[in-house]
This record gives sequence, C-alpha cells and structure tokens, in this order.
Amino acid sequence: MRIKSGIEGFDALVEGGLLQGRQYLVSGSPGSGKTTFGVQFLTAGALEGEAGAYIALSESIGTIEDDMSRYNTQIGDLIKNNKLIFIDLGPSVNYGEYDEVSNLITPDYRQQSGDSPANQAPTPFSVFKDVEKHVKQSGIKRLVIDSLSSIRFTTQNPASEERSIGRFIRNLKTLGCTTILLSELTKPDAYTIEQFASHGVIFLHNFMDKQGSMVRALQIIKMRGTKHDCEMRSIEFSDKGLKVGKMLKK
Repeated sequence: MRIKSGIEGFDALVEGGLLQGRQYLVSGSPGSGKTTFGVQFLTAGALEGEAGAYIALSESIGTIEDDMSRYNTQIGDLIKNNKLIFIDLGPSVNYGEYDEVSNLITPDYRQQSGDSPANQAPTPFSVFKDVEKHVKQSGIKRLVIDSLSSIRFTTQNPASEERSIGRFIRNLKTLGCTTILLSELTKPDAYTIEQFASHGVIFLHNFMDKQGSMVRALQIIKMRGTKHDCEMRSIEFSDKGLKVGKMLKK
C-alpha cells in the first residue's frame, strides 16, 4: 500500500507515494528543507487520521512547531488532538547546579569532568526504546527522527558506530511505522550504513550554480520496490511548504 508524502510534486516521482511501513532516509545540507519535509509528511498523515510523531534529538520542539505552523495553520489543532506529536529526546539544554557539582567532585572525592545523566547524548538504543514506547502508547503510524547525525557519533569506534546505526534502523522496521530518517549530507559520494539499510534515500541539495545563484534541488537516489525518477529536480518553499518542480538542466 502506498501513502501520500504530503510534498507537492513528489509522489508522482515514486509511483504515487511511499510504501507503507518502510524506512526512508532524507539527507541534506543545512537549510535544504529536511525539517519541512518531515513535518509535511507527518501533517499529511495526521489529516487523514494517521497519528504521527516527530522525534527531536537536537532542535527545540517549540522552534519547530512555530516555524512549521507558518505553512499549515492546522498543525496546532492536530497537536491538541494528539494526531501530531512532537517529542524531545535530546539532552537537556539548560545549565544547572547539578552540572557544576558533577564536574567538580565524585562520590570518592576525586575531581571529575563530565556531563550529568540528563545532559548525556542520546544513543541509538536509548532513542529506540523511547520511540517504541511512544509508538505503542499513541498508536503512531508515521514517524520522523531528527536526526541520525545526533546519535551517530556516540562512540569512538567507527565499526561499532556503523553496526549500532544499522541495528537501530533494523529495529525501527519492527515498529510497523512509515519512517522518515533525517540526516546531514556532507559528502554525497560518501556512502554510509544508513543509506544501505534504509528502503529509500532522498538527497536535498542546496548549492550555488555557475551564475552565483542559490539552487535548491531534490534527487531520489534509491527507492526499493518502486520505479522512481533519478533526476535532480528543483524544489522551492511555497506558502504550503516544500514543492518539487522541474528537472534541472544538465
């Protein structure tokens, strides 16, 4: 079964929509539209009665809600009716007395430097367990995780990091949600485990053309079980959010 993405012009590129219950990676540089893509996807489902959850691991929930409400005034009502849920699973952003004390002394009176438990970075395991709980409690059907970059660098061992991210995505598949995984795109030709593990990979580009003009574009790199467009296509921010346009000239 295919479901609507909520992104104008996108579904026509992927045989009418995304396959339900699968995991899709949306990677892009800062300002390319990743957050907007994710919230539009959730809003489209919520308006059809599918509860959706936005898992924030770095950005402030309040900021996301305020910014996205500019595109759709119904977001506030969807939140009140628990059809659209924003969940902050990132570390605490507030400094406090506990932080200062924990950095000065340990139970055996030795000096220590480190974060309090509340400020420790989320890990793939801790995020999955929290997400699993919310999915079961709220009947979540659509899920956005922002972002994989926030839980990628939680170990100093690159091999362990890759295994951990791969395992995280495999476990997400057991939840039955259609999931959008957001991540930073630094090197388009540097392939990562999340690109192989996800059912689909979408790049959002933001670059300067030869004339010195800023260009935003979308490109579908991978889409399992789907005949899809592979060309780089223009995208723009309209009053309703992201909109996919024409193929860019080569």
